[in-house]
Amino acid sequence: MTANTVPGAGNHGGDAARVAAALGFDPAQVLDLSASMNPFAPDVADLLAADSGRLRLTIGRYPDPTEGAALLAEELKVDPRRVILTNGGAEAIALVAASMASGWIENPEFSLYRRHLTVIEPSAPRWRSNPSNPLGLLADATDHAAVWDEAFYPIATGTWTRGDESAWRLGSLTKLWNCPGLRLGYAIAPTVELAEALRQRQPQWAVNGVALMLIPELLECTDLVGWQHALVALREQFADSLSALGYAVRQTAVNWLLIDDSVGLRERLAMRGVVVRDCASFGLHGVHRTAVPRRSDLDRVITAFAAEAQS
Repeated sequence: MTANTVPGAGNHGGDAARVAAALGFDPAQVLDLSASMNPFAPDVADLLAADSGRLRLTIGRYPDPTEGAALLAEELKVDPRRVILTNGGAEAIALVAASMASGWIENPEFSLYRRHLTVIEPSAPRWRSNPSNPLGLLADATDHAAVWDEAFYPIATGTWTRGDESAWRLGSLTKLWNCPGLRLGYAIAPTVELAEALRQRQPQWAVNGVALMLIPELLECTDLVGWQHALVALREQFADSLSALGYAVRQTAVNWLLIDDSVGLRERLAMRGVVVRDCASFGLHGVHRTAVPRRSDLDRVITAFAAEAQS
C-alpha cells in the first residue's frame, strides 16, 4: 500500500469514507478533517438514540418545516416569513442561484456558486462567502454583496449573522451542528416576497423530518459565544503545534487552518488515518486545509502530522 493507493481529491471535502475503502481501513477509524465542522457541537447521534420513540413517530410522517423555521428565525432575529429551511446549505445556494441566474464570483471562492449560476459576469450581483472559503478571512465591515454565504460566520464570530438586510444570507446548520448526513441549512431572504418565491421553487418536503425534529434541542444546546471563544484557543494550540513541527501554517478566523508548501500531504496523512483537504480545486496548488479537530482528537492528529514531518 502506497500513497498512490489514495483516491484523488474531489471538488469538495468529506471523502474519508472513500479513502478508507480504498486503503482497506475501518471507516470509523479514519479521522476526516477535510470537511470543516464545529469541533464543539453536541453529539447528534446520541440525541437521536436517546429519543427513539419520537424518532419512530417522525419517520412515519411527512415533514413540516414551519415550527423549525420559526424557532430559527427567533434566534436570527428576523421575520420568520423571510426564513427558508433547506436541505443543507448546498440547496440554499442552488435555489438562490436559480432565482438570480447570473452572478459574479472572485476566486478563490466556494465552487458551488459557479456550479449553479447560469451566467458568470462582472456586472452581475456579487456572491461571497463570509468568512471566505477557503481563505478563512472575515469580510471588511464596509464590504457588500448581493449574496452572503455565512456558513461559517456563527462559529467564527459568536453571532448568527452580520445582518446585511438587503442581501440574501445563507447558512449551514449542518456545519454548525456537525451533522452533514442530516442536511440542514437555511436562506434569509431580503424580503417576504422573495422568500415566498423561493419556497415556490423549492421541492416539497425538501428538509427531512429527522433534521427538523432536532432543531429545538440543538438550538437549546447552541452556545455561539462559548464555541467561538473555545475555537480561538483550540485553533491557536493546533496552529502552534503544527508550526513547531515545521509546517507553514496560515492562520484563519474559522475552524480550519491552511498549510502552504505541502504538495502530497493529503495522500501521506491518509496513510496514517487522517484525511485533510487538497485546495487545488480552489486554484490553491500546494496548499492543504485541515479542520480544527475535536480536543479529544488533537493528540492523535498532531502525532500523525509529526510522523509525516519526520518521514
